Amino acid sequence: MINHLPKQKNRQIPITPIVTGSSEINSKENSKGGDSNEVITWQTQVADVITDIDQLLVILELTHIKSELYIPEGFGLRVPRGFVAKMKKGDANDPLLLQVLPNKLEQVKVSGYVADPLAENEQNPTQGLLHKYHSRVLVTVTGACAIHCRYCFRQHFDYQANLPKSEQLDVIKAYISQHPEVREVLLSGGDPLSVSNRRLFLWLEALEALPQISTIRIHTRLPIVIPERLDPELLSRLEASRCRIVMVVHTNHANEIDENTAQYLLQAKQKGITLLNQTVLLAGINDSVAVQVALNERLFAAGVLPYYLHLLDKVEGAAHFDMAKQQAVELYWQMLEQLPGYLVPKLVQELPNRPFKTPVDLYQH
Repeated sequence: MINHLPKQKNRQIPITPIVTGSSEINSKENSKGGDSNEVITWQTQVADVITDIDQLLVILELTHIKSELYIPEGFGLRVPRGFVAKMKKGDANDPLLLQVLPNKLEQVKVSGYVADPLAENEQNPTQGLLHKYHSRVLVTVTGACAIHCRYCFRQHFDYQANLPKSEQLDVIKAYISQHPEVREVLLSGGDPLSVSNRRLFLWLEALEALPQISTIRIHTRLPIVIPERLDPELLSRLEASRCRIVMVVHTNHANEIDENTAQYLLQAKQKGITLLNQTVLLAGINDSVAVQVALNERLFAAGVLPYYLHLLDKVEGAAHFDMAKQQAVELYWQMLEQLPGYLVPKLVQELPNRPFKTPVDLYQH
């Protein structure tokens, strides 16, 4: 039985020790049984993600749990093989597996969980652009992701109506120019690193041409699930930017960061890129102090500073991942006791129509 809910308040979820090369997929033999000397690029890994539930269950020796799953009509299974390699075979409660496996609990309708939990459709002044925060705008570069996280707050987002076409680039630049208070642009999606370097560089060039823009922030999960995405061409281009480059990765559990992943992140840091992490609190996955301590310590060892610890956005289909705010506050106090201040992310909640992340009050619960 897959159990998404915590069995006890401070249970321990095993943390896999870092082992050099433990999950690196560097040959077709690893994924398809081909030549073991043929190097696999990030592009081929994206093209070779697992989308078939039966195939995933066979790989993980979990065919007996199929009756607890379902096949979503739209937001289906999508997970890179390298991420699967970090999962423990035979463990239906593996914390990485639970993030991507479609569970029948998603079909349960729960009051208060909606398709657009952050009311982003109301913050959309032009196609492909969200302007919610005073000094920042967000560009939905693409709707594509290498991995489908089952708690994703944009899983119902209308990307067809919000993806910027080539001619839209000038419209977005004009909008930014008309708003001199905007000093930072967030590249998001989808995952902006799922597009080609050529396409990404076009965005960088366009934004760098705006004198008011001092910082470009890239929100991405690719460096965690396919770390080879941080290829030399990309890192060199980011290093050469006249703007400060901030990369916010998304990691929920220490097992997501093996030695291979850590080395790629450290290379990015060495190029002068500011690396931050945001985590979503997920019931049954990272809702214990042991898991949070291990995660933030491992992030720091990989050159990444903890940034945000988010309460779950109440998106339709993800209620089984949610945890009570009181439980989150109690967990946070334990983190404060066990971690140095620079390794404690801000505990926040994003609420619709608020122009900032809302800090969770630690004293009112």
